[in-house]
Amino acid sequence: MSEDTILNPSRDQLLALYRTMLIIRRTEEQLVKFYAAGKLYGGVHTYIGEEAVASGVCAHLRDDDTVFSTHRGHGHALAKGVLPRELIAEVMGRATGCSGGRGGSMHLFKPEVGFMGSSGIVGPCITLAAGGGYSAMLLKTARVSVAFFGDGASNNGAFHEGLNLATAWQLPAIFVCENNLYATEVPLKKATGNTNIASRAAAYGLPGITVDGNDVLAVYQAAGEAVARARAGGGPTLIECRTYRTRAHAEGMRDAGYRTPEEVASWKERDPIRLFREKLLGDGSVTEVELGAIDDEIKALVEEAGRFAEASPLPDPTTVSQHVYAGNWKLETGNLGLPASSNQLPATNFRHMTFVDAAREGLAEEMARDARIFVVGEGIGPRGGNFNTTLGLYDLYGEERLRDSPISERGFTNLCTGAAATGTRPIVDFMFIDFLADAFGDMFNQMCKLQWMSSGRLVMPIVVRGCVGAAQSNAAHHSGNYYPFFMHIPGFRVVMPSTPADAKGLLKTAIRSDDPVLFLEHKNLLALKGPVPDGEYLIPFGQAAIRRTGADLSIIGIGFTVKQALDAAEILAKESISAEVIDPRTLAPLDMGAILASVHKTGRLLVVDEDFAPCGVGAEIATQVMEAAFDDLDAPVRRVNGLFAPAPYSPPLYEPLVPSVKGIVQAVRELLAE
Repeated sequence: MSEDTILNPSRDQLLALYRTMLIIRRTEEQLVKFYAAGKLYGGVHTYIGEEAVASGVCAHLRDDDTVFSTHRGHGHALAKGVLPRELIAEVMGRATGCSGGRGGSMHLFKPEVGFMGSSGIVGPCITLAAGGGYSAMLLKTARVSVAFFGDGASNNGAFHEGLNLATAWQLPAIFVCENNLYATEVPLKKATGNTNIASRAAAYGLPGITVDGNDVLAVYQAAGEAVARARAGGGPTLIECRTYRTRAHAEGMRDAGYRTPEEVASWKERDPIRLFREKLLGDGSVTEVELGAIDDEIKALVEEAGRFAEASPLPDPTTVSQHVYAGNWKLETGNLGLPASSNQLPATNFRHMTFVDAAREGLAEEMARDARIFVVGEGIGPRGGNFNTTLGLYDLYGEERLRDSPISERGFTNLCTGAAATGTRPIVDFMFIDFLADAFGDMFNQMCKLQWMSSGRLVMPIVVRGCVGAAQSNAAHHSGNYYPFFMHIPGFRVVMPSTPADAKGLLKTAIRSDDPVLFLEHKNLLALKGPVPDGEYLIPFGQAAIRRTGADLSIIGIGFTVKQALDAAEILAKESISAEVIDPRTLAPLDMGAILASVHKTGRLLVVDEDFAPCGVGAEIATQVMEAAFDDLDAPVRRVNGLFAPAPYSPPLYEPLVPSVKGIVQAVRELLAE
């Protein structure tokens, strides 16, 4: 779009702006009526009074441009191309809704028109949109990515991290702050010492523009310039639109005490639709007859949408667990690295490699195969990572695919979530799982739910990898495990290899998965050497490996404790005790079939896990064994775990913290004595 067109929109463009604003207003009014009649199930956050912002911005967007929205997202969805009937049906919880009834007012999705979702959590749309911009940059599509958010989000950490990343990496992203003066009920002037949100852009090095958010032409012009700049490679823009919602934060909420009737009335006098209508008529751009025809058209459109939504069926209850995971999580593998039924490598050539070298080889092979793969993390570029996880890859693939990040865990992780949703396949290198806690909220609320909330129309091909385990003197902030947290969350795959061959084969499977995968590497295994098959091979998720066969009891190890269990089994064999050692390899999905088959054979089970015992992997396995194989047990399931305490620094404090081979041997003797 030319500069002249941006500054002087054509008559057709003016009518299109009016039409979009009116669609938003009439749709919202229909929802208000349905709410008052008790026809809606949950909260409804209307966009009445702010129509000029979404209309002015989205007028410049192509279908393949991406929009990430916030809880007050109806206007953004409609302006981006969601139909009124789809939106009303969604808010009514109907199967024909744009999210299939899964989202309601706050979680709208229609990726087919570039509307990537609205979020009930304030702030993440900012970093998600930065991720959409990263995909556009990597794929060379000339797309732009837009975040709409309220003034409340400008005081959230996502605002700082998202704008900083977008500027540092010059991403084609536009951040649109709808400053309606209140974050729910907290006035902006009480929430910050700097109420000029656009002025904050200077701190990050991007343009910051303030416009009258009730003047659709002012918004249209500012957004047009920002979109043109982003498409041309000029980087992001922050646009602050000063506007006002004239209804309560949500329908049914009390709207008194924090703002006065006089204030609301004064803003109603500046209604954006009325102002634009008066301008169009005043300068002779259109006639009353033409606007009246649009009014009648939109009225009929929305009334039909309401009837459609009311007549639409409710979702089938049996579909509620669909799309938690993608359909490809059990990948066709061909040549597997380690069959489930044995500890033998396939009959092929192999080399002895360290665990970290094998994983890096797998990553290099996948990056060569698929140009959509990129890695983000601290120090993973020229330096090659804290644990050499990406050593040498920067020279092969350059900065766009091996991206050194600022210390901004929440920001770059959710950026990668947005990138995964928009066509690329990111890998987040966390170094230590402890650091992942900074990003946990967005991982829990965005990464693992977008696929489900969008009814499978968005996939989430993202790998989050990092080191776990209490290594000597790393102390409390670099020694965590915490994988049971993620086993508990629908949507995640949790992978924990124990050998170099598995490190390569499982990482390749993780990278090809369309689900979020937490790929964990124990620090004590990184230098471990072992045979790695030549050539292409993958290892499927949900397939345990029997590392040693036995008859007297079954021992399950997790990651590094697999090696400890094998060492203990060697000692026990000298006492004529035959221990079978099982390596689950993936904790979600967990191969209970292999575990139950082993218990059926041996009658006894010991689970060895470095992580804490309460609510841990051992507790889950023990419960499932008790439920499915109680009659096979000759003794209760026992656990050996790390102590329920943070990791210390001093060696004498470290020694009793984690399981030991000696402790495993003693636990086996006690179990066999029962």
